[in-house]
Amino acid sequence: MANSTQIIHKETFPITGMTCAACASSVETILSYTDGVKSAQVNFASSTVLVEYTDEINPEGLNAALTAIGYGLITDTEDVEEKVSSKQKEHYQELKKDTIGAGILTLPIFIIGMFFMHWHPGAWVSLILAIPVLTVFGKRFFVSAWKQAKNKTVNMDTLVALSTGIAFIFSLFNTLFPEFWISRGFEPHVYYEAATVIITFILFGKMLEESAKAKTSSALKNLMGLQPKTLKAIVDGVEQEIPISEVQKGYEIIVRPGEKIPVDGKVISGNSFVDESMISGEPIAVEKTESDDVFAGTINQKGSFHFTAEKVGSETVLSQIIKRVQEAQGSKAPVQKLVDKIASIFVPTVIGISILTFAIWMLIGGEDALSHAILNAVAVLVIACPCALGLATPTAIMVGIGKGAENHILIKDAESLEIAHKVNAIILDKTGTITAGKPTVSNINWESEELKVEFASILLAIESKSEHPLADAVSKKLKEEGFTAESITEFQSLTGKGVEAKNQAGQKFVVGNTRLIEANGISVNSELKNLAKTWSNDAKTVVFFANEVSVLAVIAITDEIKPSSKSAIEQLKEKGIDVYMLTGDNQQTAAAVAKQVGVTDFKAEVMPSDKSEFVKELQAKGKIVAMVGDGINDSEALAQADVSIAMGHGSDIAMDVAKMTIISSDLSVIPKALNLSSQTVRGIKENLFWAFIYNLIGIPIAAGVLYPINGFLLDPMIAGAAMAFSSVSVVLNSLRLKGKRI
Repeated sequence: MANSTQIIHKETFPITGMTCAACASSVETILSYTDGVKSAQVNFASSTVLVEYTDEINPEGLNAALTAIGYGLITDTEDVEEKVSSKQKEHYQELKKDTIGAGILTLPIFIIGMFFMHWHPGAWVSLILAIPVLTVFGKRFFVSAWKQAKNKTVNMDTLVALSTGIAFIFSLFNTLFPEFWISRGFEPHVYYEAATVIITFILFGKMLEESAKAKTSSALKNLMGLQPKTLKAIVDGVEQEIPISEVQKGYEIIVRPGEKIPVDGKVISGNSFVDESMISGEPIAVEKTESDDVFAGTINQKGSFHFTAEKVGSETVLSQIIKRVQEAQGSKAPVQKLVDKIASIFVPTVIGISILTFAIWMLIGGEDALSHAILNAVAVLVIACPCALGLATPTAIMVGIGKGAENHILIKDAESLEIAHKVNAIILDKTGTITAGKPTVSNINWESEELKVEFASILLAIESKSEHPLADAVSKKLKEEGFTAESITEFQSLTGKGVEAKNQAGQKFVVGNTRLIEANGISVNSELKNLAKTWSNDAKTVVFFANEVSVLAVIAITDEIKPSSKSAIEQLKEKGIDVYMLTGDNQQTAAAVAKQVGVTDFKAEVMPSDKSEFVKELQAKGKIVAMVGDGINDSEALAQADVSIAMGHGSDIAMDVAKMTIISSDLSVIPKALNLSSQTVRGIKENLFWAFIYNLIGIPIAAGVLYPINGFLLDPMIAGAAMAFSSVSVVLNSLRLKGKRI
């Protein structure tokens, strides 16, 4: 057992050589029982495994454990995505070549078997054509089955190899020794078409699966495509073009018009507008000047600038997004864990049914007992391949997660995607979730227009020097109105009240709250006083600007409610979801915001621990609770909730804890996330229906249950077609989600 002080590594590795759900179960089992491995989760649809392991073993050791049973890991971290993509393309091309080759040779065998079965040379022609189908184009099934047998395990390839191998050997015997049957009064039938058509159908089904699996992860590949391969940097005082893999923190990087920003950093010179819709979802480009942050994958517009690299490689926002999508696609929904258990016992069970079928037919089959026994046993082996079962959940999950990424919903694990549609209580943080989280000036009312012209520059100068968070909002507003700061002297901050300063003429001015105005005995005219009272009732922060005698202006500052918040909350209520708002802000502000967005249940002045306790209270009442937040203070509640959703502009901790992240920080995306969950779960259920219905109906028919009723026996060739079609139908059903609106 690993020492508790050892570091736990958590990595996703691509798997090679995996062909079915039972393969996935074998890989998972082997890795789980390997010394140093804490856990292993295989995703058959993406051909990856998420492994938690200690320092007792390294990736090469993991690969060695799998190589022994015919699988492998891609452990090289350099350009891993390109290598995976290359392997997938290579595998697809091999499958395509084998499918075409098998198809060309199988067609004449099929025609002979179906229409010229009494043509004596036909058996020899079919034999010659069938040999390369089994030994060249279908070799993969027999090689894999042998490796599994050596390790006392079975998988789908075991079924294929057994069924086609038995059909071929039976036919070969009948071709070489037809008199054995003729002397007993039977016609020596051959079933080369069954063996070859089964292999062709399964190869064709696998080819379609590979193509479909590539499509399900297209959203991830699109994200990866956002990062350029090279960048221009100043190295040792010289501008050079270098691969992105060589960039280091502190490098000065040059971005020209139209280029993608390669890594995260901070602008040091120049200015431009950058399209950040990849992160924010907002179509309007954001202005970037000195000291502004820029992010990998975003697109520079017309200007050019230099910036310092601060986060490179896996640290960039884009890389973190990619990592979350990868982990989500590799994680398993609870239903998938059940499916994996079924798949792991499915193959041995089917082999048992096949042997039982053979035995029963030998006992009751009469004159054609051996022929019927062999063919029905083969048909059971063929129709029961568990591919569709293995693909049912992961293909739907992968498409759902990809669809989420396209709609600015990052899903961290499959479980949250499966549970989200059950949510009946949702808790919203106020600041940064319902509101923008940035103070802005909503109103400035001057005692007169003349005073505005005369003193606005003084107000701007004072607020520009102030370090108070609200001062930035006032400065920004005045600059937008075209004012420039005037020189001031004797600037002084007055804790808990505001600031004061003098102009060049020695006049004193103050900017602050009511206590500052009252302490200095400054008068306020009735109009401005009533305005200040009204704004306070509307949960706005009121700031006074005055000289030594009277108030010159009253300023209202607010954290504006996001435009989509009210309609999003209405949509959630229409779904029958109870909506709650929690905030650390005061009761008056909380009440005003709650009223504006239509929330009737809210709590103010709550501590971070109070939020998680409230989640527990709702869960104790049987509620499935979703928590939506953006700050470090929300992380405890996010961890406690059944479904946790972070806003993309929030803290890193909130996003790490949350199972879902709304990249655009737009509340209207949350109803979409719940709809996506409903659609994905519906897709999983439909897939499982198709996977099970084929087996529940197909296996008894293949065993010959209808023969006593109407004399029907299922040809192994038809069984192979049905098996392949079941896998294809599951994948196609999952891909239907791509076209649905959420």
